[in-house]
Amino acid sequence: MQYEFLNQFPKRMKHVGRYVLLIANSSQKTIWKQYGFFKLDEQMNVIFSVMLYLMEQSLKEENCTMDDIGAYLDNLNMRYFQKNMSYEDCRKLGDFIINVILSNEGKAMYFDGFDFEQRAYQIMNVSYVANRIVYVDYEVRRTSYYLTEDGYNLLLSTLEIENNMKLTIHEMIFKMHLEKQSYDKAVDEIKNVFNLLRIQLQKMEEAMGRIRRNALSYSVAEYESVLNENLETISDTKQKFLNYRELVKSRAKELEDMNLNVRKLDEKEEGKLKNLGIIENYLNRTIDEHQKILSSHFDLKSLYTRELEQLSQMSYIRRFSIRNDLYEKILEHPEGLERLEVFLRPLFGNTPDKIYNLNKAVELQKPVHKNEAEASEEIMEFGDEVWMEEEERRQKEKLAKYEKSLGCLLEKAMTSKQGEVSLEEMKTGIEEGNIDVEELIPNVQIFKEIMVELLKSREIEIRKLKEERREYISEFSGGFRLNEMILSLVEDAGWNAIRQIRKIEIYRMEDGKVITFENVEDGTGNRKNICCSNVLIRVRQEG
Repeated sequence: MQYEFLNQFPKRMKHVGRYVLLIANSSQKTIWKQYGFFKLDEQMNVIFSVMLYLMEQSLKEENCTMDDIGAYLDNLNMRYFQKNMSYEDCRKLGDFIINVILSNEGKAMYFDGFDFEQRAYQIMNVSYVANRIVYVDYEVRRTSYYLTEDGYNLLLSTLEIENNMKLTIHEMIFKMHLEKQSYDKAVDEIKNVFNLLRIQLQKMEEAMGRIRRNALSYSVAEYESVLNENLETISDTKQKFLNYRELVKSRAKELEDMNLNVRKLDEKEEGKLKNLGIIENYLNRTIDEHQKILSSHFDLKSLYTRELEQLSQMSYIRRFSIRNDLYEKILEHPEGLERLEVFLRPLFGNTPDKIYNLNKAVELQKPVHKNEAEASEEIMEFGDEVWMEEEERRQKEKLAKYEKSLGCLLEKAMTSKQGEVSLEEMKTGIEEGNIDVEELIPNVQIFKEIMVELLKSREIEIRKLKEERREYISEFSGGFRLNEMILSLVEDAGWNAIRQIRKIEIYRMEDGKVITFENVEDGTGNRKNICCSNVLIRVRQEG
C-alpha cells in the first residue's frame, strides 16, 4: 500500500460516525422547540448530559429506568436550564432522547468507512444504548437502559485528561489485552502509547525552541506543566515496558517452538505470532522514546535556567545612547575629546594575561569533541577492552556457525536434481556420512533459530533483498539476521552455484513425519535429540 497512514481508516471513521449519526438524529427534529431548546448547542448539551447519567448508573450497576431519567432531567432543568417544563415534559424529553436520538426508533444505525486496503466501503454498525428488563421492588417490571461499547467510547473520547493520565489508561488497556491474549487489540494500544510518548517529546522540543527564541514568551506555568508531565511519564514507565517486552518475547518463543517441534500453527496462531512481533517492535521504540524524554527533560531544565539567568544579567548592563550621550556632549563641550578614552575604554577591555604552561606543550593532545559513538564506547575500567575483544571474537565465531549451517542447507538444495531438499533427506545424508552433522547443526539453538526464520519467511527473493538494501539504510546488527546472511552467501560465496540463486521457497511438508536428529550438542556441552516436522527447502536459479 502506498499510503501507510490510511491503514485502519474505517476504524477512524467509526469514531467520526458516532458523532455524525448523533447529530443527524437530533438536528432535524422539531420536538426540541416544544421544550425551549432552539439551538443545536443546547440540544447537544442535553443529550450528553443524559448519556453521562446513563454511564454513571451503569458504572454503579444501578437501574436506569425512564422514571429515573425523567427525574434527572427535571432536577437539571430546575437548577440549570430553567426551561418551562414539568416533570412529565422532562420524562417525555428523556424518552425522546433515548428512543429516538440514541436508539433511532429501534432501527439499526450504520456508517460506512472506506477501506483503502480492500478498495471498498466497510459497513459499520453504531449503537449507543441497550436495555434490559428489571423488576423494581421485586414486582414492578421496568425497562432499564445502559450504555454500549460505542456509547462508552463516545463519552470517553470527549473527556479531556492530562497526557500522563492518557498514558496510564492506554497502558492499563494494553496490559489487559496482553493478559487476555487479544494481541490484535494490544497492537493498537501499544501504538497509542508510543504516539503519546512521541507527542510528549515533540512538546518538549517545541518548548526548547520557544525558550531559545525568547525565554520570556514561555511562561512559568507552561514550564511547570511540561515538567510535571515528564516526571509522571518517566517515573515507572520504562520498567513496566521492559517487563512487557520480556513477556511478549516468551510468548512468541512458545509459539515458535510449537510451530517447529509440535505441530503447524493454524491461521489464528500465526496471526498472534505476527502481532507479537509488532508489539515487541513498538515496545523497543517506546523504551527508546522514554530514554529520549528522560535526557530531554534535563536539557529543558538547564536551558530554561540558563536563558533566564542571561536575561536577568542584562538588567545589570548600563546602556548608553551614542548620539545623546557622546555626540551631543562632545558638540557642547569639545574639550571632552581629550578624555574620550574614559568613555570608550570599556569597549576595548583587554583579556587577562595568560601564563604559558610548558607541560601542555609536551602533553599528548586529544580531540576536545567526541562523537556519540566514541563516547558510548569509552572504556571506563581496566580490562574492559580485553573483554570486548574476546566478546567480539565469540560473536564472529557464532555467526560463522550460522553461515555454515545455512550454507549447507542451500548447497544441498542446489546440488539435488530437483533443486530442493528436505530435512528427511538431510538426516539420511548424515546417517550415510555424506553430510557433516557438526556443520549442519552446530548446536540446537542455532539450527532451531535458522529453521524458525526460514519458516516465517516462506519465500525469499534475492532481487527484493538487494533492492531493500539499496533503498533503506539499516544499522549493522551483531546478531543473526536471515536476510543479511543470505545476501552475504549469495554475493560472497566461493561456490559459483550459490551465486545463481534467484528465489528460495520453504514449505512444511504435510506428510505427518517427525524428523529426529540424535545426539546433537545443545550449546552447554550436553547432548540431546531434536524432533521437528519435515521441512522442504526449494531453490530456484537464474535463467
